[in-house]
Amino acid sequence: MDILVIGSGAREHTLARELLKSEQVEQVYCLPGNPGMQLDQIKTAAIDVNDFEQLIAFAKKQAVAYTIVGPEQPLVAGVVDAFQAAGLAIFGPTKQAAALEGSKTFAKEMMARAQVPTAQYQTVTNESEALTALQGRSLPIVIKADGLAAGKGVVIAETLADGLAAVRRFFKQGRRQILIEDYLIGEEFSLMALVADDQVYPLPIAQDHKRAFEGDRGPNTGGMGAYCPVPQISDQIVQTAVETIIKPVVATMAANGTPFTGVLYAGLIATATGIKVIEFNVRFGDPETQVVLPRLQGDLAQVFQQLLTHQQPTLDWQADGVTLGVVVAAKGYPNQTPAIFQLAPTARFKGANSQFSFAGVVATTGGLMSAGGRLYTAVYTAPTMAQARVQIEAGLQSVADPQSFFRRDIGFKSQM
Repeated sequence: MDILVIGSGAREHTLARELLKSEQVEQVYCLPGNPGMQLDQIKTAAIDVNDFEQLIAFAKKQAVAYTIVGPEQPLVAGVVDAFQAAGLAIFGPTKQAAALEGSKTFAKEMMARAQVPTAQYQTVTNESEALTALQGRSLPIVIKADGLAAGKGVVIAETLADGLAAVRRFFKQGRRQILIEDYLIGEEFSLMALVADDQVYPLPIAQDHKRAFEGDRGPNTGGMGAYCPVPQISDQIVQTAVETIIKPVVATMAANGTPFTGVLYAGLIATATGIKVIEFNVRFGDPETQVVLPRLQGDLAQVFQQLLTHQQPTLDWQADGVTLGVVVAAKGYPNQTPAIFQLAPTARFKGANSQFSFAGVVATTGGLMSAGGRLYTAVYTAPTMAQARVQIEAGLQSVADPQSFFRRDIGFKSQM
């Protein structure tokens, strides 16, 4: 069978590559994809993720068995509804269910109904309300733009001035609502689960590093790296999160008339008073996907086929070792104009010890060129974190450019 993946980044590259491993799969298309994917025999076509008419026409022409959606924008805009109306199989939440990520206010309402613990918050609609809300609050304080922000809609303000500056910037960007939240202290982790027919199938947890620079400093990004598993988070904590957060939210969404099907991503934090929700996403995380999916010991294409045909999926995960993913970005990311430059010859990416999933690249006669932002994720699985780091460093030494940067401390909290 042939499969369609919607998206263009490293997450979608990983999804497509894992799907291609299946003996049942002849071809995987990724739209629009990026030229780095072609190194893994993934076919791409320049169709925008929000051009539903053209996406549907492509899926019908190629007679794909089903479609997987990577990014949040088309999900929130209703791509699943459009595909289903056209009689096409697609795995993901409807437009109404995708509001769990598209609207932080809606997500908070669902959490309140499900009695799921999260940070105390206040929603403001103008600068005057924000100033009142910020006065007297304990610092640091979290400022969140309500709506999609490509991983850049959260500011942790250390001072009142920083908080006001973030509020003004978000309103200047056209945000109608902003959430002001208490800052939570604890160990963060990402829990993704496949959801179908109101049943929950958890994936191994990962830990993402959002800050741009080593030591968890600098601005928030879409993610600078991740690792899996997360040994400092016990199996008991994970199971508690599934039973007290994921399942209640799925049940509440169904009771609300907005049943959820797809990938439910919970950004969680284990605090001194229990597990709390930082955010919900309605799709695979990036860069968590790059380190979780390679640990599946089985057929990913079959898993989605089973979910779409109302069967229990077969999920078997690698139990030993650690999978480390390090994101390489163009200098300037995320707040300044990123550098544009020619990447190393593609042969070096193929021959390196690490596996590369590409994102912000374009094709030139000389190979791949940076398109700004996050360029690719280098991934390696090894018995220990130290060994994985050595392999990643070796792989990146042969391909990384002086005009790019990456964090060398991804996974520093792990004891593996």
